[in-house]
Amino acid sequence: MSAGTAGGTENPGNPGNEALWLDSPRAGFRVGPAPRPRPGPGEVVVRVRAVAVNPVDAVPAFVRRRFVYPWLHHPAVLGTDVAGEVVETGDGVSRLAAGDRVAGFATGQERFRDSAAHGAFQRFAVLDADLTTPLPDAVALTDAAVLPLAVATAAAGLFQPDQLGLALPTAAAPERGATVLVWGASTSVGANAVQLARGAGYRVLATASPHNHELVRSLGAAEAFDYRDPDVVRDLARALRGHHLAGTLAIGAGSLGRAVRLARRTAGTGRVASAYPNPLTAARRVLVRPLGVRVSAIWGGTPAQNSVGPAVFSRYLPAALADGSYRPAPRAEVVGDGLAAVPQALERLRAGVSARKLVVTL
Repeated sequence: MSAGTAGGTENPGNPGNEALWLDSPRAGFRVGPAPRPRPGPGEVVVRVRAVAVNPVDAVPAFVRRRFVYPWLHHPAVLGTDVAGEVVETGDGVSRLAAGDRVAGFATGQERFRDSAAHGAFQRFAVLDADLTTPLPDAVALTDAAVLPLAVATAAAGLFQPDQLGLALPTAAAPERGATVLVWGASTSVGANAVQLARGAGYRVLATASPHNHELVRSLGAAEAFDYRDPDVVRDLARALRGHHLAGTLAIGAGSLGRAVRLARRTAGTGRVASAYPNPLTAARRVLVRPLGVRVSAIWGGTPAQNSVGPAVFSRYLPAALADGSYRPAPRAEVVGDGLAAVPQALERLRAGVSARKLVVTL
């Protein structure tokens, strides 16, 4: 489970590691000792101070084993959202140093990685430096823990050429003269998609529950619509008259069908990126192509293997967080302390949350 040979610098002391283990596909979680990981080239080891839980962590064991992570070897350490301090850097890492406060995307569950040392639910985790963002003092670690997977998923859908293919966000992006629709903008992925699309210079329309309209507007949406309104597609089509729809990010149950209907009624690319990579999405992709609509399915881990991840985590987020133009969203709710609290947080997540993300401190 070592991540490679050591390189760079390390803080004094070498306390032991502890992880939330999943010993087999059918096993429950257990807290136990873990090897202290070392960084490989381009990696950092982070002392984890806060983790967030995501729906992908909370799926039933059968679903995880058969459909979500069928490649995962056990014993495994799950989790993707990490905030903490860098304690060691690998060869070739110059942008980060020991002592830096960071948030990063843990890739241990990804097919290309499949490594317990790179999972989030442990006291010391290995992260790719290019997927790790230094944090300003004004951003609390518990708040920053909500970002990594949501940012990666939103960035994949918005910017990858096989998804919406939009221009990347920059510190001074020009106005693009085009609109992006984020369907489900108060979700973790949606809240970050609104900010990333605005950071790239696009006008953003958003759907959310009415009690979250103020939130999504504060994140940069020009207008917000009630996704439960039976006339929402008609109202969005009116708002898009005279505008080019660069694409739609569809998040949440029922979003894909209505996003396709809207794409057929408006001028634009006809692209819809769905945050639900399931068989229904694959079937609809084939059915709607003759209608001029292109549907794609997002996998949140893909930016870890292409240029989108470094562009967002390394080049855009640090300055945007520092100047306040980007903020951690949705709101973090701390629900426990210690690795043993993570399974309890997953149970709460299964019961449903709205416009917030559950965080456990370590």
